[in-house]
Amino acid sequence: MNPFELKPQKMDKAFTSWDKVFLKPYDKNEVDPYTRLRVILMSGTEFESVRLSHSFSRMCPNNDVRRRLAYMRRVEQIQQKRVAGLKPADESILEHTIGYEQLAVDLTAALAIGEKNDYVKRQLEFALLEDFDHLYRYADLMELEKGGDPARLVGDYTEIMPGRPTVAEYRHPSDDVRLYLNGYLNDLRTRLCVNIITAAEQQTMNFYMNVANLYTSPLGRKLYNEIAMIEEQHVTGYGCLKDPSMTEWENLLMNEYTECYLYYSCYESETDARIKKIWGMHFEEEVAHLHEAADLLRTYEGKEWQQCFPTGAAFPELLKFRPQKEFIRGVLKSVRLTGVGEGFEELDSLPDDFRYFAYNRRINGDVGSVGTHTVIEKAIAEFGADYRLQNKEHPVRALSDRKKDNVDLARVKGA
Repeated sequence: MNPFELKPQKMDKAFTSWDKVFLKPYDKNEVDPYTRLRVILMSGTEFESVRLSHSFSRMCPNNDVRRRLAYMRRVEQIQQKRVAGLKPADESILEHTIGYEQLAVDLTAALAIGEKNDYVKRQLEFALLEDFDHLYRYADLMELEKGGDPARLVGDYTEIMPGRPTVAEYRHPSDDVRLYLNGYLNDLRTRLCVNIITAAEQQTMNFYMNVANLYTSPLGRKLYNEIAMIEEQHVTGYGCLKDPSMTEWENLLMNEYTECYLYYSCYESETDARIKKIWGMHFEEEVAHLHEAADLLRTYEGKEWQQCFPTGAAFPELLKFRPQKEFIRGVLKSVRLTGVGEGFEELDSLPDDFRYFAYNRRINGDVGSVGTHTVIEKAIAEFGADYRLQNKEHPVRALSDRKKDNVDLARVKGA
């Protein structure tokens, strides 16, 4: 499907009364975990669209353009509120967080599996192991605080066990900056991939930044603040991949195309008939936005949309969530990698005076007091072993002991 070839509806069709925006939330006890993930993903996608539009408007001196952006943005806001409102009030911050991290794991894996650009694939796999570890630590917090059932939340789709230990993830800021891509020279799916993962991680970072001071337990507050800092590192890495030479008009067009692609992907794979209709409605609204962005590109830059899609604009293979357990187990074998400049290297190959070591020691201080480590220690003390949900033995021997949290792996040379 090429969304540019569809006849768009009038944009004002999206303006509606509040009773058609505030819809019945899903039942947290009955919802399919992947439906929850689609809700989180599309709320973040809409947030990214609003953020981009506001940034564009603040740098634009033309009020005619600003009005057109405001018109589109108002609809994006309606969509975001409709999607975000599908989360029920009785789904706690921590339960919702498990969804965020399951999304980070299974979305990143799905994108990495089909990624043709080796550099982008390596960044995806590198960050995947960190989000995988975050899921594990939040799950242990949930067990400790009796705040829900991690297994019920993730279903049989995603394993829960350690990844690259969170205490090892704090790198010097210079080592999270990546090389940027020349957008048009890359496969369309790669361009979509970078847009999708950047928006998703941006939303996760913002969520943790906003809820860290709302969480009730001191241990939970530590966990959210510490992991929010890693999400900052992820957003830096993914955001650097985006082509900085693209104009505001081109970015707007690609952003709207990404929304069309995601809503259509959600529509095709959704199992909840009621929510499926929402994805379909939003897809039609985004097609209208896409055509509006194409007209803005033509009017103010003298460029046709075809110039931004030199290999065609038909959707590549649609995004579909599915269990990625074996793929993730394979990626776990690279757990000892760390960031070095624009690339990645084994920690043991680095000189002792490399900036990673001094920075990590400064951030962690006494590792024994770090929340992401303490939560596992407390779980082991309380239950005799950490909380895991795994089908078989951990593929990394150093992370297989359920009675000890390994805080040296990927952080201390020789570990």
